Amino acid sequence: MLNDIYSRRILELAANIPFLGRLPEPDGSATAHSRLCGSTVTVDLKLDGDVVTAFAHDVKACALGQASSAIMGRHVIGSTADELRHVRETATRLLKAGGETPQGKWEDLKVLEPLRDYKARHASILLTFDAVVDALDRIEARRSRSGD
Repeated sequence: MLNDIYSRRILELAANIPFLGRLPEPDGSATAHSRLCGSTVTVDLKLDGDVVTAFAHDVKACALGQASSAIMGRHVIGSTADELRHVRETATRLLKAGGETPQGKWEDLKVLEPLRDYKARHASILLTFDAVVDALDRIEARRSRSGD
């Protein structure tokens, strides 16, 4: 069981999380927390239009949450808001509904496929995706209020 959960690739990703820390002046930030395991991920984003130009995250999570945060960190810069919303939906479907693994840029998500049966781990795995979408929502809400 532990070999399924903590594969070599999961551990490699968890050990190499890019963009750790916080951005000094983000356009938006959000924190996602799992009550079940206590994991927390805080993300900061800067956007040019709807494209992510800078990203940082503070990750206090288990190896699975760290691995998914590493995947996000590897691919988030240059992604659009719509793409990131779609990636969250894809990751959620992959874990909870037997969805297909994506091809291309986000195909690293396939490392999560063996974790479908470990429902108690899903919340931690999805924290980074939830936090990014929450930060995007906050940026868009602020822009619509200010007329940007």
